[in-house]
Amino acid sequence: MSSLLGELSSGPSGLRALLGSPDPVVAPGAYDALSARLIEAAGFPAVYMTGFGTSASYLGRPDVGLMTMAEMVDQARRIVQAVGVPVIADADTGYGNPLNVIRTVHAYENAGVAAIHIEDQVSPKKCGHMEGKQVIPAEDMVQKVRAAVAAKSSPDFVLIARTDARAVEGFEPALERCRRYRDAGADVIFFEAPQSADEIARVAEELRGTALMFNWAEGGKTPPVPLSRLSELGYTVVIFPITALLSATKAVREALEAIRRDGVPDLSRMVPFPEFLDFVGLPEVRELEQRFSSGE
Repeated sequence: MSSLLGELSSGPSGLRALLGSPDPVVAPGAYDALSARLIEAAGFPAVYMTGFGTSASYLGRPDVGLMTMAEMVDQARRIVQAVGVPVIADADTGYGNPLNVIRTVHAYENAGVAAIHIEDQVSPKKCGHMEGKQVIPAEDMVQKVRAAVAAKSSPDFVLIARTDARAVEGFEPALERCRRYRDAGADVIFFEAPQSADEIARVAEELRGTALMFNWAEGGKTPPVPLSRLSELGYTVVIFPITALLSATKAVREALEAIRRDGVPDLSRMVPFPEFLDFVGLPEVRELEQRFSSGE
């Protein structure tokens, strides 16, 4: 994990190395710095900063384009500083036209993330598994991808291009968009919300040789697929965006219900307080206090 003295995640070069592995990079979704630390502590090689979860935790609202670029980058920076593994971040639509996308790339790079994904929805966007999405013309997104590629300071910074066109235009037009975004320079292609196991397989087959991202959206429009099958199909990155968010919500709800019902919390269902202090780094703080105390 990152320390208070400022060690950062392994960043873009670390993610590039992971992408060269024969197995998918599995990156559960973090909605804040604490959930990111839990993901790293569980042994995952990368963290995904979920836009859905960030909107829920930051604003208490759904993922319908309410978060600004500055708010998302601020959250990304905190997550990067909390962990020692690469962070893949949601960058929504890039927050405007190609000029805005350039600024977005610079901001996320400066925050220390290893990769971002931008999507071809009309702004304000919606969660990829909600109804009522709209997409911009494919050529407009191509120009955004080209601008993002040109804006990168580090050649290792990973650009992921996402299409939400499956729900709007159908499967084949969405596939064609993927090809165009790849040809425009995207490092990884993200076909959002395929609607059957056959579509998941066809994406992999039609885009064979292209690095692919799969969104294991818990309860969304895409059917659940075993990780082993996704590996067999050749998917490069697999995200579980809201597992931590939904699990935490259920646990907190049940804990609060116990207080209301019984008048006391159920301590058996909690992490012990000393253990939690250790996890969030109190021993390091004490060590630093001793190291830099005026008595030395």
